[in-house]
Amino acid sequence: MKRFWQRLSQRERGLVGLTGAILLIFFGKYLIVSPFLERRETVKNELESQPELLEKNLRYLGQKEALAASLEAARNGINAREPKLLTGDTPSVSASDLQDTVQGLATREGTQVITTRVLNPEPVGSFSKISIQMEVGGQIDQIANLIRGIEASPKFLVVDEINIRSLFRPIGFPQPPGLPQAPAQNLRVSLTVAGYARARPAATGKPGEPSETKAKGGKQADE
Repeated sequence: MKRFWQRLSQRERGLVGLTGAILLIFFGKYLIVSPFLERRETVKNELESQPELLEKNLRYLGQKEALAASLEAARNGINAREPKLLTGDTPSVSASDLQDTVQGLATREGTQVITTRVLNPEPVGSFSKISIQMEVGGQIDQIANLIRGIEASPKFLVVDEINIRSLFRPIGFPQPPGLPQAPAQNLRVSLTVAGYARARPAATGKPGEPSETKAKGGKQADE
């Protein structure tokens, strides 16, 4: 290396020294100066954000009482609506409560519950949506009163779906001999009624198999 240096002319030695200085400056910048500048910028940004963060935390602390009052109001609202939920620790028990409620309304309005089918529960946040599908027969005013009774029930019930089939006898159509006079207005209605219950762990069983039960005292109508 020493002989190589001695063989170089003064001009070549100057170029080599200049090249070495440039390389030293280049690596010094990226290994020392740049990390230092980035670190300084990071510290500067953190120091600038600290007052804003402190002010934000102080603002939240100032709203502590208001937030606690809002939380308490939300809890009271949930407790007030608790009686409107279906009872039961399992979806099947909640479905039974829903069937009894709607069956009672149907009996009160004088309609005939022909069949009842329990649908699969659906998760809705921290609640379970319990639905049943019922086939009901009755007069127009009886069906209308039943729907109004469901919507005005102390339980939180909704009519999700309704299908109406008319059993009217066309005007001028002769009455078959030997049959009693049919009501002037008669409807067959399929109702899907839903209520809500507290979500519970899913019970073991075969999913996707709704159970169908015959309503108490109900008879299958001739279609």
